[in-house]
Amino acid sequence: MTTRTPWTRQQLLAAFEIYCCRLNFGSFHSRNPEIVRFASSIGRSPSALAMKLSNIASLDPLITSTGRVGLKSASAADRAMWEEMTQDWDSFSLLLKENLDSLGLAENSDPVNSTEEPFDNPQLGVDRPITSTARVGQRFFRTAVLSAYEQRCCISGLAIPGLLVASHIVPWRIDLANRVNPHNGLLLSALHDRAFDTGLFTIEKNMTVKVSRECPQDEFYSSAIFAFHGKRISSPLKFAPDPEFLKYHRDNIYIG
Repeated sequence: MTTRTPWTRQQLLAAFEIYCCRLNFGSFHSRNPEIVRFASSIGRSPSALAMKLSNIASLDPLITSTGRVGLKSASAADRAMWEEMTQDWDSFSLLLKENLDSLGLAENSDPVNSTEEPFDNPQLGVDRPITSTARVGQRFFRTAVLSAYEQRCCISGLAIPGLLVASHIVPWRIDLANRVNPHNGLLLSALHDRAFDTGLFTIEKNMTVKVSRECPQDEFYSSAIFAFHGKRISSPLKFAPDPEFLKYHRDNIYIG
């Protein structure tokens, strides 16, 4: 009888990095180059890592709600790490980055879009956190939201990463505990990000766009923003927007 070697914490963190920030359910196969690369670094076979990712997927409510169940052999350690992640997104993002560094898998490029509002902006009237820690959180939030929406604006479908922003539904200044939570994110073009932040449109319960009529209806506004009124946003493949966060936006930010 073959005894399976338990996954170490370092190996499991690497698997969660892939699940959260790099690949989606349909890409979990042993030939995927990212899985091959990570498997080599953690001393697991690509097929074992692909299987682990499917185990993690079985813990994701958005995956299971669509009838995709992943594998049904998630371990107690898998479940414990999922709980650890969802209880404290900030701390978990730091763990993922530290683990990447220890494995030599840290990215050379900075994934944070310069158009995004920095968590540590000293002009916003909040205490300035440690810059490196804040940027690690930004990295996780942006890459998780980019991955969830397959690098496409959920309003317009724009697929140019440099023009996309991981937009907070509830501004992080209002809810520091969820500034890194990808359930508090939408992937938007830079224009739609600014319009969303200023309340020119919101997202209804049925996930359709509701555009404010308070703004003068010039030709550009009509074609770039109002044209999406009543249209359903693209659904993410993981980390669905939290209904309570969307309700906050409708009640407190939308200016309709």
